Amino acid sequence: MRSPRLLVVNADDFGFTADVNRGIIEAHRNGILTATTLMANGAAFDNALQLARENPSLDIGCHLVLIGGESVADPRQRLPASVPELVRTVGVGRMSVYDELAAQLRKLLTAGIRPTHLDTHKHTHLLPSVMAAVAGVSREFGIPWVRKPLPVPVLGSLLEWRLRRGGSRTTDHFAGFSLTGRFGTAELIRCLQRLGSGSTEFMCHPGFCEEDLRRAHTRLKESRVRELEALTAPETRRTLEEEQIRLVNYRDL
Repeated sequence: MRSPRLLVVNADDFGFTADVNRGIIEAHRNGILTATTLMANGAAFDNALQLARENPSLDIGCHLVLIGGESVADPRQRLPASVPELVRTVGVGRMSVYDELAAQLRKLLTAGIRPTHLDTHKHTHLLPSVMAAVAGVSREFGIPWVRKPLPVPVLGSLLEWRLRRGGSRTTDHFAGFSLTGRFGTAELIRCLQRLGSGSTEFMCHPGFCEEDLRRAHTRLKESRVRELEALTAPETRRTLEEEQIRLVNYRDL
């Protein structure tokens, strides 16, 4: 008998733009999306809050942002524009990663959102100093689920060990990173067919590509529409049934 395969399909960037928000909701209502992570400093944060309230079955986490946009801890400041700039800023003591992440979580809580899981924009929790802060806010705010670090040799395993040592949890597997910006229905189906046993988080970036997104600073534009089409395709749902993959969210886990 095949071991159970549990799948969390999580959309990053909730709150980025209104058209991204609508795409995420479409992927949840009419597709296989079960969860999303909300950007506390997103330009469409208020719109995301309204949509979250209208769609209580959508599991909400926090997309912790340290690159791009305004600081939540100090709105007078801009966050670093790149990973190298983040490393320099933290290295010279011009930014407290922990304080920034804690401020972002408090903003969600104040707005009535109880996050069930955490991940980071641009996967910055691969940086040891950021991972330490993520593990810290995971404990402080009682949010045990953290995205499994990318499988970087040695470093990925070490960071996951640090998370688990601090009481945080990850899914057994993480998928979708290598497909970011370049998958459609066929690629998604192949990924689903290869899922291992246990729990997997599949990361995605669905959305509609309209004026807001076209003006935004991101490389993921038209690709979000292709991802949305793949997540809502009948063939995708059929593959889940054929492969006996059960859709879950972090509340279920």
